[in-house]
Amino acid sequence: MAAEARQTCYEGNDVQSFQFFLKHSGEHGAIQKDLQRFLPGELKRIGEGKSSMDVLGVGSGGGEHDVQILSLLQSAFPTAPLTADVVEGSRELTDNFKALVAKTPSLQTVPFAWHISRSEDYQKQVEKNEVIKKFDLIHLIQMLYFVDDIRETIKFYHSLLKTNGKILIIQEKANGGHDILWKTFKNDLCNDAVSEYRSSGEVVAQLKSLGLKYEEHEIPHTFDITDCFDPNSANGKFLLNYMTAREDFHQSLSPEVRAAIFDLLRNKCSTEKDGKVLFNGDLSCILVHA
Repeated sequence: MAAEARQTCYEGNDVQSFQFFLKHSGEHGAIQKDLQRFLPGELKRIGEGKSSMDVLGVGSGGGEHDVQILSLLQSAFPTAPLTADVVEGSRELTDNFKALVAKTPSLQTVPFAWHISRSEDYQKQVEKNEVIKKFDLIHLIQMLYFVDDIRETIKFYHSLLKTNGKILIIQEKANGGHDILWKTFKNDLCNDAVSEYRSSGEVVAQLKSLGLKYEEHEIPHTFDITDCFDPNSANGKFLLNYMTAREDFHQSLSPEVRAAIFDLLRNKCSTEKDGKVLFNGDLSCILVHA
């Protein structure tokens, strides 16, 4: 299928599936805990000597991470004017983001620029402008799976950094559960939504090839997938559908492939404790320097 026709954002049932996964897995909580721990110090270094701050979020979804990051910036620089640009392809998730901003008093004075588009379309729009806005912080959180060209995407956003700016990338960890699952069953799982799975390993390889300086650390995370092994569990079916990017995992794959995936999930992607199967959902946080 042509790149232009690929699904690169969530709408309708996909939003519900995405939100179910976030609630069940607790992934957002793991990321927010990590950002709360290390980001305040990094933000102070990024903003040192600056009178204002500009932030760009790409693939921001419902905005939970953006709101946290912007709030941390306001705490670090309470008197510095702050702007926020948002690139998100899903209108439904963008509406959720706007509703979250409306409920966050500290963000009422922050001017937002909303770009409801794919990353590639935003890039084309920017490159047409005579004056290009630069940013102190750009974050790409769990979105590099969906771009057409990961190298060009990183190169483009790096070109938008101000002096001392940083790109914050969060991606599934190399050799983590998702990476093992998708690399093992590439021919069965890579479809219109994700045509090429990319873990932090692919991101780091591109950063090295571009000669960019970066720092990387792990975000430990596990979540319970015991229900996936119960054919009568609705939660298990929803979870499998999201984790494999299938509309119907049980109907869309052959019995042989399903059995092999179940074996892999239990024995290679997870650990068992107290009768529960705990999936290795470790993430990687990568901070790229200007």
